[in-house]
Amino acid sequence: MSSAQSNFKNLFKSENEIPEEYQVPIIHQREYLLNGELVQWNGDVTEIYSPVCIPTENGLERKLLGSIPNIGPKEALDVLDACVKAYDNGLGEWPTMSVEGRIQCMQKFVYLMIKERDLVIKLLMWEIGKTLPDSTKEFDRTVDYINQTIDALKDLDRESSRFQQAEGTIAQIRRAPLGVVLSMGPFNYPLNEIFTTLIPALIMGNTILFKLPKHGVLAHYPLLKAFQEAFPKGTVNTLYGKGSEIITPIMESGKVNVLAFIGSSKVANGLKKLHPKVNRLRAILSLDAKNAAIVTKNANLDIAVSEIILGSLSFNGQRCTALKLIFVQKDVAEEFTQKLTAAVSVMKGGLPWEKDVKITPLPEVNKPPYLEECIADAISKGAKVLNENGGYNEASFVFPAVVYPVNDQMKLYHEEQFGPVIPVVPFETIEEPIDYQVNADHGMQVSIFSEDAMEVSKLIDPFVNLVSRVNINCQAQRGPDVFPFTGRKDSAEGTLSVFDALRSFSIRSLVAAKITDSNKDLLNTIVRDHDSNFLSTDYIF
Repeated sequence: MSSAQSNFKNLFKSENEIPEEYQVPIIHQREYLLNGELVQWNGDVTEIYSPVCIPTENGLERKLLGSIPNIGPKEALDVLDACVKAYDNGLGEWPTMSVEGRIQCMQKFVYLMIKERDLVIKLLMWEIGKTLPDSTKEFDRTVDYINQTIDALKDLDRESSRFQQAEGTIAQIRRAPLGVVLSMGPFNYPLNEIFTTLIPALIMGNTILFKLPKHGVLAHYPLLKAFQEAFPKGTVNTLYGKGSEIITPIMESGKVNVLAFIGSSKVANGLKKLHPKVNRLRAILSLDAKNAAIVTKNANLDIAVSEIILGSLSFNGQRCTALKLIFVQKDVAEEFTQKLTAAVSVMKGGLPWEKDVKITPLPEVNKPPYLEECIADAISKGAKVLNENGGYNEASFVFPAVVYPVNDQMKLYHEEQFGPVIPVVPFETIEEPIDYQVNADHGMQVSIFSEDAMEVSKLIDPFVNLVSRVNINCQAQRGPDVFPFTGRKDSAEGTLSVFDALRSFSIRSLVAAKITDSNKDLLNTIVRDHDSNFLSTDYIF
Protein backbone atom coordinates (compact mmCIF):
# COMPACT_ATOMS: atom_id res chain seq x y z
CA MET A 1 0.00 0.00 0.00
CA SER A 2 1.38 3.42 -0.95
CA SER A 3 1.99 6.14 1.61
CA ALA A 4 -0.92 8.19 0.24
CA GLN A 5 -3.30 5.23 0.32
CA SER A 6 -2.28 4.56 3.91
CA ASN A 7 -2.76 8.18 4.99
CA PHE A 8 -6.17 8.57 3.39
CA LYS A 9 -7.46 5.01 3.60
CA ASN A 10 -10.30 5.84 5.98
CA LEU A 11 -11.03 9.41 4.83
CA PHE A 12 -14.55 8.62 3.61
CA LYS A 13 -16.82 6.90 6.12
CA SER A 14 -19.92 4.76 5.88
CA GLU A 15 -23.10 6.56 6.91
CA ASN A 16 -23.36 4.73 10.24
CA GLU A 17 -19.88 6.04 11.15
CA ILE A 18 -20.96 9.68 10.78
CA PRO A 19 -21.90 11.20 14.16
CA GLU A 20 -25.63 11.69 14.51
CA GLU A 21 -25.29 15.36 15.47
CA TYR A 22 -23.82 16.12 12.03
CA GLN A 23 -26.27 14.17 9.91
CA VAL A 24 -28.92 16.00 7.91
CA PRO A 25 -32.25 14.80 6.52
CA ILE A 26 -32.64 14.46 2.76
CA ILE A 27 -34.41 17.62 1.61
CA HIS A 28 -36.54 17.39 -1.50
CA GLN A 29 -37.43 21.04 -1.93
CA ARG A 30 -40.62 21.50 -3.94
CA GLU A 31 -41.29 25.20 -3.47
CA TYR A 32 -39.85 28.57 -4.32
CA LEU A 33 -40.59 32.07 -3.09
CA LEU A 34 -42.79 34.05 -5.47
CA ASN A 35 -44.70 37.22 -4.63
CA GLY A 36 -44.74 36.44 -0.92
CA GLU A 37 -45.90 32.86 -1.34
CA LEU A 38 -44.04 29.56 -1.20
CA VAL A 39 -45.29 28.25 -4.54
CA GLN A 40 -45.43 24.49 -5.00
CA TRP A 41 -43.37 23.02 -7.84
CA ASN A 42 -44.35 19.82 -9.62
CA GLY A 43 -41.98 19.94 -12.59
CA ASP A 44 -38.41 18.85 -13.26
CA VAL A 45 -35.95 18.85 -10.40
CA THR A 46 -32.18 18.92 -10.01
CA GLU A 47 -30.65 16.48 -7.57
CA ILE A 48 -28.11 17.85 -5.11
CA TYR A 49 -25.10 15.74 -4.17
CA SER A 50 -22.54 16.29 -1.45
CA PRO A 51 -18.79 16.33 -2.02
CA VAL A 52 -18.74 13.90 0.90
CA CYS A 53 -18.61 10.42 -0.58
CA ILE A 54 -20.00 7.21 0.89
CA PRO A 55 -18.42 3.79 0.26
CA THR A 56 -20.84 1.56 -1.69
CA GLU A 57 -20.70 -1.71 -3.61
CA ASN A 58 -19.85 0.38 -6.67
CA GLY A 59 -17.07 2.30 -4.96
CA LEU A 60 -17.19 5.81 -3.55
CA GLU A 61 -20.32 7.77 -4.46
CA ARG A 62 -21.33 11.32 -3.58
CA LYS A 63 -24.14 11.32 -1.03
CA LEU A 64 -27.55 12.50 -2.24
CA LEU A 65 -28.68 15.47 -0.14
CA GLY A 66 -31.99 16.18 -1.87
CA SER A 67 -33.32 18.06 -4.85
CA ILE A 68 -34.50 21.53 -5.89
CA PRO A 69 -36.94 22.92 -8.46
CA ASN A 70 -35.63 23.27 -11.98
CA ILE A 71 -37.88 26.05 -13.19
CA GLY A 72 -37.95 27.12 -16.82
CA PRO A 73 -37.94 30.44 -18.70
CA LYS A 74 -41.71 30.97 -18.32
CA GLU A 75 -41.63 30.59 -14.53
CA ALA A 76 -38.49 32.73 -14.36
CA LEU A 77 -40.29 35.57 -16.12
CA ASP A 78 -43.19 35.18 -13.68
CA VAL A 79 -40.70 35.64 -10.84
CA LEU A 80 -39.31 38.72 -12.59
CA ASP A 81 -42.80 40.17 -13.04
CA ALA A 82 -43.51 39.75 -9.32
CA CYS A 83 -40.33 41.64 -8.54
CA VAL A 84 -41.15 44.41 -11.01
CA LYS A 85 -44.69 44.68 -9.63
CA ALA A 86 -43.45 44.93 -6.05
CA TYR A 87 -41.10 47.77 -7.01
CA ASP A 88 -43.87 49.42 -9.09
CA ASN A 89 -41.57 52.07 -10.59
CA GLY A 90 -40.53 53.08 -7.10
CA LEU A 91 -44.13 53.41 -5.90
CA GLY A 92 -44.41 50.01 -4.21
CA GLU A 93 -44.72 49.37 -0.49
CA TRP A 94 -41.06 48.46 0.00
CA PRO A 95 -39.33 51.28 -1.93
CA THR A 96 -41.58 53.92 -0.34
CA MET A 97 -41.33 52.52 3.18
CA SER A 98 -39.49 54.65 5.72
CA VAL A 99 -35.91 53.76 6.57
CA GLU A 100 -37.03 52.88 10.07
CA GLY A 101 -39.66 50.53 8.66
CA ARG A 102 -37.16 48.75 6.44
CA ILE A 103 -34.76 48.36 9.36
CA GLN A 104 -37.51 46.77 11.45
CA CYS A 105 -38.19 44.24 8.68
CA MET A 106 -34.50 43.42 8.45
CA GLN A 107 -34.24 42.96 12.22
CA LYS A 108 -37.16 40.52 12.08
CA PHE A 109 -35.36 38.61 9.33
CA VAL A 110 -32.20 38.32 11.44
CA TYR A 111 -34.25 37.04 14.37
CA LEU A 112 -35.86 34.37 12.18
CA MET A 113 -32.55 33.53 10.49
CA ILE A 114 -30.77 32.82 13.77
CA LYS A 115 -33.44 30.22 14.62
CA GLU A 116 -32.19 28.17 11.64
CA ARG A 117 -28.50 28.48 12.55
CA ASP A 118 -27.71 24.84 13.35
CA LEU A 119 -29.36 23.41 10.23
CA VAL A 120 -27.78 25.99 7.90
CA ILE A 121 -24.31 25.27 9.34
CA LYS A 122 -24.76 21.52 8.83
CA LEU A 123 -25.97 22.04 5.27
CA LEU A 124 -22.93 24.20 4.49
CA MET A 125 -20.67 21.35 5.64
CA TRP A 126 -22.51 18.74 3.59
CA GLU A 127 -23.11 20.81 0.45
CA ILE A 128 -19.74 22.49 -0.08
CA GLY A 129 -17.40 20.57 2.23
CA LYS A 130 -16.60 23.56 4.44
CA THR A 131 -15.24 22.67 7.87
CA LEU A 132 -17.40 23.01 10.97
CA PRO A 133 -15.44 26.02 12.32
CA ASP A 134 -15.53 27.77 8.93
CA SER A 135 -19.23 26.99 8.35
CA THR A 136 -20.02 28.34 11.82
CA LYS A 137 -17.91 31.41 11.14
CA GLU A 138 -19.68 32.01 7.83
CA PHE A 139 -23.12 31.98 9.44
CA ASP A 140 -22.14 34.14 12.41
CA ARG A 141 -20.18 36.56 10.24
CA THR A 142 -23.23 36.94 7.99
CA VAL A 143 -25.42 37.81 10.96
CA ASP A 144 -22.79 40.33 12.10
CA TYR A 145 -22.69 41.76 8.58
CA ILE A 146 -26.44 42.31 8.54
CA ASN A 147 -26.34 44.02 11.94
CA GLN A 148 -23.42 46.20 10.82
CA THR A 149 -25.38 47.11 7.69
CA ILE A 150 -28.35 48.14 9.82
CA ASP A 151 -26.09 50.34 11.95
CA ALA A 152 -24.46 51.85 8.85
CA LEU A 153 -27.88 52.71 7.42
CA LYS A 154 -28.84 54.39 10.68
CA ASP A 155 -25.68 56.50 10.46
CA LEU A 156 -26.38 57.33 6.84
CA ASP A 157 -29.96 58.30 7.63
CA ARG A 158 -28.87 60.52 10.51
CA GLU A 159 -26.42 62.30 8.20
CA SER A 160 -29.25 62.84 5.71
CA SER A 161 -31.86 64.02 8.20
CA ARG A 162 -30.94 67.71 7.99
CA PHE A 163 -31.76 70.24 5.30
CA GLN A 164 -28.97 71.96 3.39
CA GLN A 165 -28.95 75.51 2.03
CA ALA A 166 -26.92 76.94 -0.86
CA GLU A 167 -27.40 79.89 -3.20
CA GLY A 168 -30.95 80.60 -2.11
CA THR A 169 -32.06 76.96 -2.35
CA ILE A 170 -32.96 74.60 0.46
CA ALA A 171 -32.79 70.83 -0.07
CA GLN A 172 -32.82 67.51 1.65
CA ILE A 173 -30.54 64.91 0.06
CA ARG A 174 -31.13 61.23 0.71
CA ARG A 175 -30.37 57.96 -1.01
CA ALA A 176 -33.12 56.25 -3.00
CA PRO A 177 -33.37 52.70 -4.42
CA LEU A 178 -32.47 51.81 -8.00
CA GLY A 179 -35.14 49.22 -8.79
CA VAL A 180 -35.04 45.49 -9.49
CA VAL A 181 -31.80 43.78 -8.45
CA LEU A 182 -30.71 40.42 -9.85
CA SER A 183 -28.48 38.87 -7.17
CA MET A 184 -26.25 35.96 -8.20
CA GLY A 185 -23.54 34.55 -5.96
CA PRO A 186 -20.87 31.85 -5.73
CA PHE A 187 -20.77 28.44 -4.09
CA ASN A 188 -17.68 29.04 -1.96
CA TYR A 189 -19.47 31.47 0.38
CA PRO A 190 -23.09 30.70 -0.55
CA LEU A 191 -24.40 32.58 2.47
CA ASN A 192 -21.94 35.34 3.28
CA GLU A 193 -20.83 36.46 -0.20
CA ILE A 194 -24.38 36.51 -1.54
CA PHE A 195 -25.71 38.40 1.46
CA THR A 196 -23.02 41.08 1.12
CA THR A 197 -24.85 42.20 -2.02
CA LEU A 198 -28.41 41.01 -1.32
CA ILE A 199 -28.76 42.59 2.14
CA PRO A 200 -27.59 46.15 1.30
CA ALA A 201 -29.58 46.06 -1.95
CA LEU A 202 -32.65 44.99 -0.03
CA ILE A 203 -32.42 47.39 2.89
CA MET A 204 -32.00 50.35 0.51
CA GLY A 205 -35.48 49.68 -0.88
CA ASN A 206 -34.77 47.61 -4.00
CA THR A 207 -36.70 44.44 -4.80
CA ILE A 208 -34.68 41.25 -5.25
CA LEU A 209 -34.45 38.45 -7.78
CA PHE A 210 -32.37 35.91 -5.89
CA LYS A 211 -30.69 33.30 -8.12
CA LEU A 212 -29.48 30.52 -5.85
CA PRO A 213 -25.91 29.19 -6.35
CA LYS A 214 -25.24 25.81 -7.94
CA HIS A 215 -23.66 24.47 -4.74
CA GLY A 216 -24.86 25.57 -1.32
CA VAL A 217 -28.41 25.97 -2.56
CA LEU A 218 -30.13 23.83 0.08
CA ALA A 219 -28.47 25.88 2.82
CA HIS A 220 -30.90 28.67 1.89
CA TYR A 221 -33.98 26.49 2.09
CA PRO A 222 -34.45 27.00 5.88
CA LEU A 223 -34.36 30.78 5.27
CA LEU A 224 -37.17 30.98 2.71
CA LYS A 225 -39.84 31.37 5.37
CA ALA A 226 -37.78 34.05 7.06
CA PHE A 227 -37.73 36.06 3.82
CA GLN A 228 -41.45 35.42 3.39
CA GLU A 229 -42.43 36.54 6.89
CA ALA A 230 -40.05 39.48 7.28
CA PHE A 231 -40.62 41.42 4.05
CA PRO A 232 -43.64 42.64 2.04
CA LYS A 233 -44.93 40.50 -0.83
CA GLY A 234 -42.71 40.40 -3.88
CA THR A 235 -39.78 42.06 -2.15
CA VAL A 236 -37.63 38.91 -2.34
CA ASN A 237 -38.24 36.25 -4.99
CA THR A 238 -36.10 33.15 -5.59
CA LEU A 239 -34.87 31.57 -8.82
CA TYR A 240 -33.83 27.93 -9.20
CA GLY A 241 -32.68 26.22 -12.36
CA LYS A 242 -30.06 26.42 -15.08
CA GLY A 243 -28.68 29.93 -15.34
CA SER A 244 -28.21 29.68 -19.10
CA GLU A 245 -31.94 28.99 -19.53
CA ILE A 246 -33.58 31.30 -16.99
CA ILE A 247 -31.23 34.28 -16.66
CA THR A 248 -31.01 35.01 -20.40
CA PRO A 249 -34.72 35.95 -20.83
CA ILE A 250 -34.63 37.91 -17.57
CA MET A 251 -31.71 40.06 -18.73
CA GLU A 252 -33.11 40.38 -22.26
CA SER A 253 -36.33 41.81 -20.81
CA GLY A 254 -34.50 44.98 -19.84
CA LYS A 255 -36.41 45.03 -16.55
CA VAL A 256 -33.37 44.41 -14.35
CA ASN A 257 -31.90 47.65 -13.00
CA VAL A 258 -28.92 46.23 -11.09
CA LEU A 259 -26.81 43.14 -11.68
CA ALA A 260 -25.11 41.96 -8.47
CA PHE A 261 -22.89 39.11 -9.57
CA ILE A 262 -19.99 37.22 -7.99
CA GLY A 263 -18.27 34.85 -10.39
CA SER A 264 -16.23 34.89 -13.60
CA SER A 265 -15.66 38.00 -15.70
CA LYS A 266 -16.57 36.04 -18.83
CA VAL A 267 -20.03 35.24 -17.50
CA ALA A 268 -20.50 38.80 -16.20
CA ASN A 269 -19.63 40.29 -19.58
CA GLY A 270 -22.09 37.97 -21.28
CA LEU A 271 -24.89 38.87 -18.87
CA LYS A 272 -24.37 42.60 -19.32
CA LYS A 273 -24.47 42.27 -23.13
CA LEU A 274 -27.89 40.62 -22.92
CA HIS A 275 -29.46 43.78 -21.48
CA PRO A 276 -31.04 45.91 -24.24
CA LYS A 277 -30.11 49.20 -22.51
CA VAL A 278 -26.75 48.70 -20.86
CA ASN A 279 -26.57 52.36 -19.85
CA ARG A 280 -29.56 51.73 -17.56
CA LEU A 281 -27.91 48.73 -15.92
CA ARG A 282 -25.75 49.23 -12.86
CA ALA A 283 -23.33 46.35 -12.25
CA ILE A 284 -21.84 45.41 -8.89
CA LEU A 285 -19.36 42.65 -9.66
CA SER A 286 -16.74 40.61 -7.81
CA LEU A 287 -14.88 38.55 -10.39
CA ASP A 288 -11.62 36.80 -11.29
CA ALA A 289 -8.54 36.97 -9.11
CA LYS A 290 -5.06 35.46 -9.20
CA ASN A 291 -3.68 37.15 -6.10
CA ALA A 292 0.09 36.98 -5.81
CA ALA A 293 2.32 36.78 -2.76
CA ILE A 294 5.83 38.23 -2.98
CA VAL A 295 8.42 36.78 -0.59
CA THR A 296 11.68 38.70 -0.71
CA LYS A 297 15.06 37.76 0.73
CA ASN A 298 14.30 40.17 3.58
CA ALA A 299 11.12 38.36 4.67
CA ASN A 300 10.55 36.59 7.96
CA LEU A 301 10.07 33.19 6.33
CA ASP A 302 8.17 31.67 9.26
CA ILE A 303 5.59 34.45 9.10
CA ALA A 304 5.47 34.22 5.31
CA VAL A 305 4.85 30.46 5.37
CA SER A 306 2.20 30.72 8.09
CA GLU A 307 0.26 33.45 6.28
CA ILE A 308 0.65 31.88 2.84
CA ILE A 309 -0.73 28.58 4.15
CA LEU A 310 -3.78 30.46 5.42
CA GLY A 311 -4.02 32.54 2.27
CA SER A 312 -3.65 29.72 -0.21
CA LEU A 313 -5.37 26.79 1.51
CA SER A 314 -8.19 28.16 3.71
CA PHE A 315 -11.31 26.37 2.47
CA ASN A 316 -9.09 24.41 0.08
CA GLY A 317 -8.01 27.57 -1.73
CA GLN A 318 -11.56 28.09 -3.02
CA ARG A 319 -11.69 31.83 -2.32
CA CYS A 320 -11.45 34.75 -4.70
CA THR A 321 -9.10 36.36 -2.17
CA ALA A 322 -6.89 33.26 -1.94
CA LEU A 323 -3.17 33.57 -2.68
CA LYS A 324 -2.89 31.71 -5.97
CA LEU A 325 0.68 32.43 -7.10
CA ILE A 326 3.72 32.72 -4.82
CA PHE A 327 6.79 34.66 -5.96
CA VAL A 328 9.91 33.94 -3.88
CA GLN A 329 13.32 35.54 -4.32
CA LYS A 330 15.91 32.97 -5.40
CA ASP A 331 18.21 33.82 -2.46
CA VAL A 332 15.70 32.25 -0.03
CA ALA A 333 13.73 29.99 -2.39
CA GLU A 334 15.21 26.73 -1.12
CA GLU A 335 14.68 27.55 2.55
CA PHE A 336 11.19 28.92 1.90
CA THR A 337 10.00 25.91 -0.12
CA GLN A 338 11.37 23.54 2.53
CA LYS A 339 9.43 25.32 5.26
CA LEU A 340 6.30 25.57 3.09
CA THR A 341 6.47 21.91 2.11
CA ALA A 342 6.89 20.80 5.72
CA ALA A 343 3.89 22.90 6.81
CA VAL A 344 1.65 21.59 4.03
CA SER A 345 2.64 17.96 4.57
CA VAL A 346 1.29 17.88 8.13
CA MET A 347 -2.11 19.37 7.24
CA LYS A 348 -4.96 17.05 8.13
CA GLY A 349 -7.39 15.96 5.46
CA GLY A 350 -10.81 14.61 6.29
CA LEU A 351 -14.54 15.29 6.56
CA PRO A 352 -15.82 18.77 7.46
CA TRP A 353 -16.97 18.00 11.02
CA GLU A 354 -13.84 16.13 12.09
CA LYS A 355 -11.55 17.84 14.60
CA ASP A 356 -8.56 19.81 13.26
CA VAL A 357 -9.34 18.97 9.63
CA LYS A 358 -8.01 21.60 7.23
CA ILE A 359 -8.45 19.96 3.80
CA THR A 360 -11.88 18.66 2.80
CA PRO A 361 -13.62 17.21 -0.30
CA LEU A 362 -14.28 19.60 -3.21
CA PRO A 363 -17.87 20.33 -4.34
CA GLU A 364 -17.14 20.77 -8.06
CA VAL A 365 -17.14 17.41 -9.83
CA ASN A 366 -14.73 18.61 -12.53
CA LYS A 367 -12.24 20.25 -10.13
CA PRO A 368 -10.04 17.23 -9.22
CA PRO A 369 -9.30 16.31 -12.87
CA TYR A 370 -8.67 19.98 -13.69
CA LEU A 371 -6.14 20.32 -10.87
CA GLU A 372 -4.49 17.08 -11.96
CA GLU A 373 -4.21 18.51 -15.47
CA CYS A 374 -2.62 21.73 -14.17
CA ILE A 375 -0.07 19.80 -12.11
CA ALA A 376 0.77 17.49 -15.03
CA ASP A 377 1.24 20.50 -17.30
CA ALA A 378 3.66 22.08 -14.83
CA ILE A 379 5.63 18.83 -14.42
CA SER A 380 5.92 18.42 -18.20
CA LYS A 381 7.54 21.86 -18.33
CA GLY A 382 10.10 21.35 -15.61
CA ALA A 383 8.32 21.74 -12.26
CA LYS A 384 8.08 19.22 -9.43
CA VAL A 385 5.57 18.49 -6.67
CA LEU A 386 7.65 19.03 -3.55
CA ASN A 387 5.47 17.64 -0.78
CA GLU A 388 4.66 14.03 -0.06
CA ASN A 389 1.16 13.09 -1.27
CA GLY A 390 0.92 16.45 -3.09
CA GLY A 391 -1.95 16.28 -5.58
CA TYR A 392 -3.17 12.90 -4.29
CA ASN A 393 -6.75 12.50 -5.47
CA GLU A 394 -9.48 10.14 -4.36
CA ALA A 395 -12.98 10.86 -5.66
CA SER A 396 -13.76 14.43 -4.53
CA PHE A 397 -10.70 14.79 -2.28
CA VAL A 398 -7.43 16.41 -3.41
CA PHE A 399 -4.48 16.83 -1.07
CA PRO A 400 -2.58 20.13 -1.54
CA ALA A 401 0.39 20.23 -3.89
CA VAL A 402 3.35 22.62 -3.64
CA VAL A 403 4.56 22.99 -7.24
CA TYR A 404 8.04 24.43 -7.93
CA PRO A 405 9.59 26.01 -9.95
CA VAL A 406 6.65 27.47 -11.87
CA ASN A 407 7.20 29.73 -14.90
CA ASP A 408 5.13 31.75 -17.36
CA GLN A 409 4.80 28.81 -19.77
CA MET A 410 2.59 26.90 -17.36
CA LYS A 411 -1.16 26.95 -16.76
CA LEU A 412 -0.62 27.47 -13.05
CA TYR A 413 1.09 30.79 -13.78
CA HIS A 414 -1.90 32.23 -15.62
CA GLU A 415 -5.08 30.34 -14.72
CA GLU A 416 -7.00 30.75 -11.47
CA GLN A 417 -6.79 27.22 -10.07
CA PHE A 418 -9.39 27.83 -7.31
CA GLY A 419 -8.24 24.77 -5.43
CA PRO A 420 -5.50 23.32 -3.19
CA VAL A 421 -2.46 23.82 -5.43
CA ILE A 422 0.32 26.27 -4.47
CA PRO A 423 2.44 27.35 -7.48
CA VAL A 424 5.79 28.86 -6.43
CA VAL A 425 7.70 31.10 -8.87
CA PRO A 426 11.37 31.93 -8.22
CA PHE A 427 12.52 35.46 -9.12
CA GLU A 428 15.74 37.44 -9.09
CA THR A 429 14.71 41.10 -9.31
CA ILE A 430 11.67 42.75 -7.79
CA GLU A 431 10.62 43.97 -11.23
CA GLU A 432 9.57 40.43 -12.15
CA PRO A 433 6.47 40.18 -9.88
CA ILE A 434 5.64 43.80 -10.73
CA ASP A 435 5.73 42.97 -14.45
CA TYR A 436 3.53 39.96 -13.77
CA GLN A 437 0.88 42.17 -12.19
CA VAL A 438 1.16 44.82 -14.92
CA ASN A 439 0.41 42.22 -17.59
CA ALA A 440 -2.22 40.27 -15.64
CA ASP A 441 -5.93 40.54 -16.49
CA HIS A 442 -6.84 40.68 -12.81
CA GLY A 443 -6.09 43.21 -10.08
CA MET A 444 -7.63 42.32 -6.74
CA GLN A 445 -4.93 41.98 -4.05
CA VAL A 446 -1.27 41.27 -3.39
CA SER A 447 0.60 40.18 -0.26
CA ILE A 448 4.15 41.47 0.32
CA PHE A 449 6.46 39.69 2.76
CA SER A 450 9.53 41.69 3.78
CA GLU A 451 10.99 43.26 6.91
CA ASP A 452 12.86 45.95 4.95
CA ALA A 453 11.01 49.28 5.13
CA MET A 454 12.61 50.73 2.00
CA GLU A 455 11.88 47.58 0.00
CA VAL A 456 8.26 47.47 1.15
CA SER A 457 7.86 51.15 0.30
CA LYS A 458 9.13 50.58 -3.23
CA LEU A 459 6.61 47.76 -3.68
CA ILE A 460 3.65 49.58 -2.17
CA ASP A 461 3.79 52.51 -4.58
CA PRO A 462 3.44 50.54 -7.84
CA PHE A 463 1.04 47.93 -6.46
CA VAL A 464 -1.54 50.37 -5.08
CA ASN A 465 -2.10 51.39 -8.71
CA LEU A 466 -2.24 47.78 -9.92
CA VAL A 467 -4.49 46.14 -7.32
CA SER A 468 -7.10 47.36 -4.87
CA ARG A 469 -5.48 46.13 -1.66
CA VAL A 470 -1.85 45.65 -0.67
CA ASN A 471 -1.30 43.36 2.34
CA ILE A 472 1.93 43.65 4.29
CA ASN A 473 3.21 40.45 5.92
CA CYS A 474 -0.26 38.92 5.94
CA GLN A 475 -2.58 36.93 3.70
CA ALA A 476 -5.01 38.43 1.22
CA GLN A 477 -8.56 38.58 2.56
CA ARG A 478 -11.87 40.36 2.28
CA GLY A 479 -12.37 41.51 5.85
CA PRO A 480 -12.87 43.35 8.02
CA ASP A 481 -16.22 44.03 6.32
CA VAL A 482 -15.99 47.75 7.10
CA PHE A 483 -13.00 47.99 4.72
CA PRO A 484 -13.66 48.56 0.99
CA PHE A 485 -13.62 45.41 -1.13
CA THR A 486 -13.12 45.84 -4.86
CA GLY A 487 -10.60 45.22 -7.64
CA ARG A 488 -9.08 46.57 -10.82
CA LYS A 489 -9.15 45.30 -14.41
CA ASP A 490 -11.29 42.12 -14.67
CA SER A 491 -11.50 41.60 -10.91
CA ALA A 492 -14.42 43.81 -9.93
CA GLU A 493 -16.85 46.58 -10.73
CA GLY A 494 -18.16 48.72 -7.90
CA THR A 495 -17.08 48.67 -4.27
CA LEU A 496 -18.44 46.58 -1.43
CA SER A 497 -18.09 47.11 2.30
CA VAL A 498 -20.69 47.67 4.96
CA PHE A 499 -20.46 51.38 4.20
CA ASP A 500 -19.88 51.34 0.41
CA ALA A 501 -22.50 48.72 -0.45
CA LEU A 502 -25.36 50.95 0.72
CA ARG A 503 -24.18 53.55 -1.79
CA SER A 504 -23.58 51.01 -4.55
CA PHE A 505 -27.23 49.91 -4.44
CA SER A 506 -28.77 53.37 -4.28
CA ILE A 507 -28.68 56.78 -5.88
CA ARG A 508 -28.62 60.24 -4.34
CA SER A 509 -31.98 61.91 -4.71
CA LEU A 510 -33.07 65.28 -3.36
CA VAL A 511 -36.05 67.50 -2.78
CA ALA A 512 -35.24 71.19 -3.39
CA ALA A 513 -37.10 74.50 -3.17
CA LYS A 514 -36.27 78.18 -3.26
CA ILE A 515 -35.95 79.69 0.19
CA THR A 516 -39.17 81.61 0.61
CA ASP A 517 -41.46 81.98 3.60
CA SER A 518 -44.21 80.00 1.92
CA ASN A 519 -41.84 77.15 1.00
CA LYS A 520 -40.44 77.07 4.53
CA ASP A 521 -43.98 76.76 5.92
CA LEU A 522 -44.79 74.07 3.39
CA LEU A 523 -41.72 71.96 4.18
CA ASN A 524 -42.12 72.44 7.92
CA THR A 525 -45.72 71.22 7.72
CA ILE A 526 -44.74 68.09 5.77
CA VAL A 527 -41.96 67.26 8.22
CA ARG A 528 -44.04 68.05 11.33
CA ASP A 529 -47.01 65.96 10.22
CA HIS A 530 -44.83 63.06 8.95
CA ASP A 531 -46.66 63.12 5.63
CA SER A 532 -43.60 61.96 3.65
CA ASN A 533 -41.28 59.02 4.26
CA PHE A 534 -38.54 60.69 2.21
CA LEU A 535 -38.78 64.24 3.53
CA SER A 536 -38.12 63.77 7.22
CA THR A 537 -35.94 64.99 10.05
CA ASP A 538 -36.62 61.99 12.28
CA TYR A 539 -33.51 60.72 14.03
CA ILE A 540 -33.12 56.94 14.20
CA PHE A 541 -31.30 55.63 17.26
